[in-house]
Amino acid sequence: MAKKKANIIPFFKFLTIAMALITLLTLFLFKFIDILPMEYFIVLSILLIIFDIIFSCLILVKRRTKVRFIGTILSILYLIFLILIIIYELNTIGFLKKLGFVNYKTENYSILVLKNSQYSELKDLNNESIGSLEFNSEGLKKARNKIEKDINVEFITTEDVTELKEKLLKKETSGMLIENSLLAMIEESDSEFSTKYKVIYEFSLDVETEDIAEEVDITKEPFNIFISGIDTYGSVSSVSRSDVNMVITINPNTSKILITSIPRDYYVNLAGKNAKDKLTHAGIYGVETSVETLENLLDIKINYYIKVNFTSLIEIVDSLGGVNVYSKYNFTSKDGYYFNKGYNNVNGKKALSFVRERSAFNEGDRTRVENQAAMVEALINKATSPSIITKYNSLLKALEDSFITNIKTEDITNFIKMQIDETPSWEVENISLNGSDGFDCTYSYGKTKLYVMIPDNETVINATNKINAILKED
Repeated sequence: MAKKKANIIPFFKFLTIAMALITLLTLFLFKFIDILPMEYFIVLSILLIIFDIIFSCLILVKRRTKVRFIGTILSILYLIFLILIIIYELNTIGFLKKLGFVNYKTENYSILVLKNSQYSELKDLNNESIGSLEFNSEGLKKARNKIEKDINVEFITTEDVTELKEKLLKKETSGMLIENSLLAMIEESDSEFSTKYKVIYEFSLDVETEDIAEEVDITKEPFNIFISGIDTYGSVSSVSRSDVNMVITINPNTSKILITSIPRDYYVNLAGKNAKDKLTHAGIYGVETSVETLENLLDIKINYYIKVNFTSLIEIVDSLGGVNVYSKYNFTSKDGYYFNKGYNNVNGKKALSFVRERSAFNEGDRTRVENQAAMVEALINKATSPSIITKYNSLLKALEDSFITNIKTEDITNFIKMQIDETPSWEVENISLNGSDGFDCTYSYGKTKLYVMIPDNETVINATNKINAILKED
């Protein structure tokens, strides 16, 4: 019996020490993450220390009694509970480390040749000619240099993508070097082009960017965020057309959010190019170009941006366990999903289909931007509901590589802290810019006229006034 006692007592001492150390580690990580208001942290610390003392007293009683047995069970359950919390904390730390400004954008290039040509790989174009756009962006320069290191080639430059495409089709060049977002633009306006070429070489390049954040204390001062939804799957750092364009105005003092949606085909002055283009094409030149273009259009200052893509939306919605999104109409999307007028519970794929659909509506893209705003509102409602606690781990995992933002980690944690402390009930309003249908030349596509939406200046002025009103409210 004495031998048994010697084995049991060290176990209880070990259990007591383990509880103390893991309690301290839990509290340290909470302080390190810094998402709890100080009064919450103090209350949590007191509670955990009290639990630790009570359970330690129960298992250190001198006699082996039912009290010790109950204390042991409770102590083990308490340790499991703390370990689960630590897992949540470590996941949060891992997520927060990945936040903040990403100082590069990824440009994805392809070399195309005619489908019936004898060329099948890059080396086949040695001593041949390749067509390229002539504007000298950093990315295009790097792309040309990369090709010239591998083969001897003559680059024949053109002013716009229409001419570039025609030179390939007329066999004036043997190949064509193009960034994939521009290629997608060509295929949107010429659906038959994809049947006439094949890709023989692909590569990606990272191009350095500058941080354009206009920082404010987002827990006390109103601010604007640009939401850019690019039309790709995979890496969010890729440059691409921006199919979703929203300015989210947030006033933390009044708990008001204004979502201003701008149609993708809005015919605007493209920042830095001194020319007109579709708003969606601004994304080709980087999110900073989209931001500056919208700042000029709406005569506002945009403080931050968040960039997402198709993959982002699918993963975020699924991690939340689906969301309830409101539809103004009964309709069936081109993907075959049916939506009722009213609220619809959607998973990730159905959510993406909802925000991309436009052919089912008489108002086309005008209705689509309304649906996109409705989806953002649905995400806000789900993410700020109590049920988010049970989805926390899966949401962090989904968010890790699903978006890029230039909001600082410290600002995000402070905003979360404010949300926990004040638990505000956010009032969300949606508005959309409108315009008339037209056809005109664009900077990105050259002399060929494309469908554009001519801005309705009254809706632009109304949006500017509403944004400024939200920003100025106390």
